[in-house]
Amino acid sequence: MQYWHQWGDAMKGTRALIMLLLSVIAGVAAMVLAAQWINQQRTASSAGQVVVASRDIDLGQPLNASMVTPIPWPAGSMPTGSFPKVEALEGRVLRTPMLKGEPVLEGKLAPIGTKGGLSAVIGQGRRAITVKVNEVVGVAGFALPGNYVDVLVNTQDERDRPVSKIVLERILVLAVAQEATRDDTKPRVVNAVTLEVTPEEAERIDLARSVGNLSLVLRNQIDQNQARTEGIRKSDLLGEATFTPPPSQVAAAAPAPAATKPAPRRVVRREPTPAPAAPPAKDEARVEVIRGVQRSSVGL
Repeated sequence: MQYWHQWGDAMKGTRALIMLLLSVIAGVAAMVLAAQWINQQRTASSAGQVVVASRDIDLGQPLNASMVTPIPWPAGSMPTGSFPKVEALEGRVLRTPMLKGEPVLEGKLAPIGTKGGLSAVIGQGRRAITVKVNEVVGVAGFALPGNYVDVLVNTQDERDRPVSKIVLERILVLAVAQEATRDDTKPRVVNAVTLEVTPEEAERIDLARSVGNLSLVLRNQIDQNQARTEGIRKSDLLGEATFTPPPSQVAAAAPAPAATKPAPRRVVRREPTPAPAAPPAKDEARVEVIRGVQRSSVGL
């Protein structure tokens, strides 16, 4: 009996030892896996670098080492078209403005060899044309670089009637006055706006401003719809075709009735009535003679 007690105590001690060993092995394995994961993260975080803007940069500016800086970037999420070294961006010109910390991508740069200035941001096959504006025409200063506008012309039609018509739609504003900075937080009232157009659109604007007055209409950035309008004329604006004047005006405008001429008098010619014959004297015989319409008496 004592033997069985000793054997049971030995088995309990063995189980405790096995559990302890398993715990130690599990802990070591967890530590190894954690160390491997940390090493992988460190390796991934230092696997590459991407050049980003070190400050806000306006469009049309050539880049240099003071404007950009490389930062570590995970190898598994490298942006498409990014640059690992600053030297590769020396002298390249931005087509769009950039914010501090934003990666510099090939799609935001003008072709190699492009010089700085507004010409660097003009799209392939397009032109820039400047339109003279005032506070009203320039949408009170809210037509800023990067916005889209419609162009209206106020002129005379082929019948010399006043007409207003949209001649161009969704035209990109490149610059206002001599500034191309795309900061839409504050309006600026200027005297000129530069638009990006196709060669045909440039011809239309040049002709429109020679025959009438131009106005700009600010539109939504993402609105792609075309306004199929026929223009508006004075008669459409005032509604002359459907205007009904009040009765008082109708009476005042009605022409006065023409004076009626008296009917011509009809003259009836009558024969003179013969004077009545004198009564015969007493004791005197008389004979009455009738000739036509004349009557006479003759004494006997």
